[in-house]
Amino acid sequence: MTKTTKLTYTAVFAAIATVLMYFEFPLPFMPPFLKIDLSGAVILIGAFVFGIGPAITMAAIKDLIHVTQTQTAGSGELQDFLLTCTLIVLAVAIYKAHRSKLGALIGCGVGTVAMSIMAMITNKFIILPFYIKGMGMNLEAIFDMCKMANPAIDGMSAYLFLAVFPFTMIKGILITTITMLVYKRLRTFIEEKHIHAQKIASSM
Repeated sequence: MTKTTKLTYTAVFAAIATVLMYFEFPLPFMPPFLKIDLSGAVILIGAFVFGIGPAITMAAIKDLIHVTQTQTAGSGELQDFLLTCTLIVLAVAIYKAHRSKLGALIGCGVGTVAMSIMAMITNKFIILPFYIKGMGMNLEAIFDMCKMANPAIDGMSAYLFLAVFPFTMIKGILITTITMLVYKRLRTFIEEKHIHAQKIASSM
């Protein structure tokens, strides 16, 4: 695949991911401000097809575009970028070391767990400080919102382990499941299109 072709697909995947990021939804029994979007599936598929570098570029483009309309002073986009990169780097690196369906599954599993741990770190040191210092919210008020969804969330540790970690795990499972279902077919389609284009170019 030529460099130009890869750049074109990188831009296309980034555009699709950017659009999908606007469609987010909450989960039952989770704090309402924790919302899932499936843009990460597009980035992860792109990582498996084109490699880690182009996928990181896709994630960066997506989050930079969303920064222009951010409601979190860029903290949410920074978190999204860090989580996405954690998932794609580990998932693809493990898959490249063990090129099989099992290797891909293990990579996605490890990446999802690591992303969930990263989510706890970024929530504690990036997201919550923004809402407390940047938005002037009280930490207890945030936990009170969480209690409405889950009464067991009564402090920082409970918030991280009972809300952020399981929420991100569910998000990761959704993203990786979509990737596993779509990746092979999409890669075959792209490769066939590329071969067809090369044949046309060589016959001219």
